[in-house]
Amino acid sequence: MPNKSKPVGKLISFEGSEGSGKSTQIMRLAEHLQKLGREVIATREPGGTEIGEQIRNILIHNHRGDEMCPETELLLFTAARAQLVREVIAPALLRGAVVLSDRYLDSSTVYQGVARNLAPDPVNQINRFAVGNVMPHLTIVLDVPTEVSLQRIRQRASDLPDRMERENIEFYNKVREGYLLLARQWPERVVVMDGTQQPNALEEQIWGAVQLRLLDLQTA
Repeated sequence: MPNKSKPVGKLISFEGSEGSGKSTQIMRLAEHLQKLGREVIATREPGGTEIGEQIRNILIHNHRGDEMCPETELLLFTAARAQLVREVIAPALLRGAVVLSDRYLDSSTVYQGVARNLAPDPVNQINRFAVGNVMPHLTIVLDVPTEVSLQRIRQRASDLPDRMERENIEFYNKVREGYLLLARQWPERVVVMDGTQQPNALEEQIWGAVQLRLLDLQTA
């Protein structure tokens, strides 16, 4: 009798501006996948490891953060990513888990490359050095108008806005444009969805895209 093949691990990344609803939809997608019997690992960038969380604090909350140059920002983000890939993501994929990442290398392409105006070639090279061959099987971009993104940031009931959330509207216009350009460049991997939809409708749309594009996820 032939042995049942082990499920293939998958990496699904979620991208979008601040306040686009990534965390909520990651949690909902995780529930769908767990019902199929899949191990699900949800993580975030920067962070996801002890080292990554310390880097996150430097990037997001350090009181001298506004003095950080774009090159330093890029290298810190990718350093945290390199640790996350080797400590969490790659081992999870090897054992057949589904990894849901709140941001991945596309964030550096957009935030540091497009919005910070760093040259694309070094950004891409540093990105690929950090992740090796661990690329997302599917990337879901939750697109919201810049005004909606900023309004959602202001409405959050948590602490004061962090360093990235304090950026101006021109910065976030560039971020949005960067993600839409990314989707045009990589249509086989990147799917853009309207992040202003009701959460339940968006959840159904995401689940439909995952089922359509990653058929073998249903093999538990």
